[in-house]
Amino acid sequence: MISGMVSGWVSGKRVLIVGGGIGGMAAAIRFAEQGGQVTLIDIDPQWRVYGAGITITGPTLRAYRRLGLLDAIKEQGAIAEGATIFRYDGTRLHDLDEPALEEGLPATGGIMRPVLHRIMQTRVRALPIAIRLGLTVRALAHRDDGGVDVTFTDGAQADFDLVVGADSIYSGVRRLAFPHMGEAQPTGQGCWRLSIRRPPTLTKGEFYFGHRVPAGINRCGAEMVYLWMLTPHVHRAQHFTDEELFVQLRDNLADFGGNAGWVRDHMTRDDWINYRPLAAALQPGPWHDGAIVLLGDAVHATTPHMACGAGMAVESALVLAEELDRADTVGAGLAAYQARRFDRCRHVIDTSIKVGRMQLDGDSPDAIGAAIGAGLHRLAEEY
Repeated sequence: MISGMVSGWVSGKRVLIVGGGIGGMAAAIRFAEQGGQVTLIDIDPQWRVYGAGITITGPTLRAYRRLGLLDAIKEQGAIAEGATIFRYDGTRLHDLDEPALEEGLPATGGIMRPVLHRIMQTRVRALPIAIRLGLTVRALAHRDDGGVDVTFTDGAQADFDLVVGADSIYSGVRRLAFPHMGEAQPTGQGCWRLSIRRPPTLTKGEFYFGHRVPAGINRCGAEMVYLWMLTPHVHRAQHFTDEELFVQLRDNLADFGGNAGWVRDHMTRDDWINYRPLAAALQPGPWHDGAIVLLGDAVHATTPHMACGAGMAVESALVLAEELDRADTVGAGLAAYQARRFDRCRHVIDTSIKVGRMQLDGDSPDAIGAAIGAGLHRLAEEY
């Protein structure tokens, strides 16, 4: 669908997007471009996002190109031609096999998550999209005409032709409207993230395997990188303090060489560090009930092993808008959306969980790299 063209079911319809994250903004942008009367709501009154950088693989870059945001990402992030796999001590093993998807499309890249959100927020604000912050939905009820009556948490009510739940792994829309679904399940790993200045010799992404805890570094700006590390998750009664985060991550990196060792030796308490346990779920169908539908982490939450969570959310938003725009009825469009997305999302989640288990079991760097490469090759296929 070319930006600015108006046709099909979406044009003139009242669309509510619940959740102002990556998937919700992507859906809002495309529905507005198709002539929908879009309202976007987010629970955070300041519409903020926290976090370090994120890796953007070829499939994700392709989705952002189709959303019209690739140039801004290239300008404000960092683009690289592939990544390299190292043994944890810094010994170079081989390049990661990452397929080229389209002419002129970089193989991979990275960007700071707040920067990516600002890029998307700028596009949302440039379109005729009503933005309401500091609230979410309290109740949803189907209308006789096929629409949805919505009660917001501030007590206001409105009706919409379509409600899209893109409100995170903890989706309130899912809990309200889809009782056959459940919560994402822990995978047994936790993810550490650190934002820090770029090591002088780092030019592209690096993976460090062969240790009980795998790690990697990716550029996310001209002079910024983020380091990630995956460890077996041990339940704690309390969150790590800032000091505990610093000391534990530095200790986790004790055996590492190469640029991972450089990060250990140069990290400071002023660098941003975060830890969270990982969980994943591919929710069973149907993903839609009447004119209510889910996308992104609300319905296909994955772990970071394939670096495709953002890409899957943007792809789902594009497919949802495309199928609704070619459909005669909302039901037909939503069914076609699920049919196109289910197996692809299952592949990402299953592969990510498999790689995580291989890491927990201490599999070889070659085996883990091959599993990631095979997964990325399948994602090179059109969605």
